[in-house]
Amino acid sequence: MIALRPIAEWWRRGRPATRELPLSLLLVALSLLPALRGSGTEVGTLPDRPFDALAVGLVALQVLPLTLLWRWPAVSLPLVALGFFGDQARGYHTVAGVALPIALIVAGAQLRRHRLLIPALLTVLYAVLVVVLVALGGSEGVTGFAAFYVATALAWGIGAWLRSRRAAEAARRRDVAEATRAAERARIARELHDVVTHHVTAMVVQTEAARYLTAEPERLEATLDAIAGTGRSAIADLRQLLELLSPGRAGEPGTAYGMDVRTLVEQTRLAGQPVDLREEGRPSDDGGADLVVYRVVQEALTNALKYARGEPTLVRVCHGEGGIEVEVTTEGAVSQTTMPSGGRGLAGLRERVGELGGTFSAQPRQGGGFVVLAHLPTGDPS
Repeated sequence: MIALRPIAEWWRRGRPATRELPLSLLLVALSLLPALRGSGTEVGTLPDRPFDALAVGLVALQVLPLTLLWRWPAVSLPLVALGFFGDQARGYHTVAGVALPIALIVAGAQLRRHRLLIPALLTVLYAVLVVVLVALGGSEGVTGFAAFYVATALAWGIGAWLRSRRAAEAARRRDVAEATRAAERARIARELHDVVTHHVTAMVVQTEAARYLTAEPERLEATLDAIAGTGRSAIADLRQLLELLSPGRAGEPGTAYGMDVRTLVEQTRLAGQPVDLREEGRPSDDGGADLVVYRVVQEALTNALKYARGEPTLVRVCHGEGGIEVEVTTEGAVSQTTMPSGGRGLAGLRERVGELGGTFSAQPRQGGGFVVLAHLPTGDPS
């Protein structure tokens, strides 16, 4: 079995003419064997005729075009059919007649153009053959001639079916590839949004605040240091994200980050947002859920900086037996902001949480402010 693998590989990768040449030579050899003469397909019941030079030529005409079948089926099939016509009209009945159903199947599967013209021409050729055979004294009968025509039509139909199956599979693969590319683009866009938006929003807020601190050098210096630190964090996160998205790197972007909600809260405080963090329970070892928790808190704090700047914000992360519950509440009135919003953040969070089988909501609070709430089931309850 192992010895046949190189042969199979050569057959699969070889040029069409090279692959079909052994089959053609085999059919020629079988057709010329004295023991098999007159043992081929017989239409019309004409008496067998002894082999001569014309018989050899008709064998070659039926068999050798098979080497062109995969590349030029519209040329190969008519040549095979003409050879078969002559074979039957002369009464040689060679084994080379096997080439006709092979050519019909392959041409039915390979032809892209003239798919109606070729069968029509072959039907006319067969009708002429029937007339010739009857004129030469053939006694096949209508039933026999019709049965042979149905058999050849079935061979063509098998090829057409194979072509349709191949086309359907190619379409399915294109759809899968396009869906995969779309999902990958959406995933990259979501990751870039999560990584960039928070840092850039914090830098914008800090920069706007710095304009009013020119009379307080110490506070101004601290704010500028915070802006620089936020910028460095953004660059580091982008570098890590690009490394994870590079070819050959597997896994969900972000899983390699040292993501800590406490650090995130501290960075938001440096941007001027009063944030209180409350953690309850013992964290689980579910890395996927921890990543989503981080992203929920990150997006909620980013929105707090955008729309409720300077308002008290509470981050509560509760690790329980039923999973992880994340709640980010911001007080005060929601203000209008000039910072652009692509609308990806909350939609991306809802998608992330849904992938883990959790629930997500983001809505205004009665009395002002808004609340973001997510519940994430964990596979390893504490």
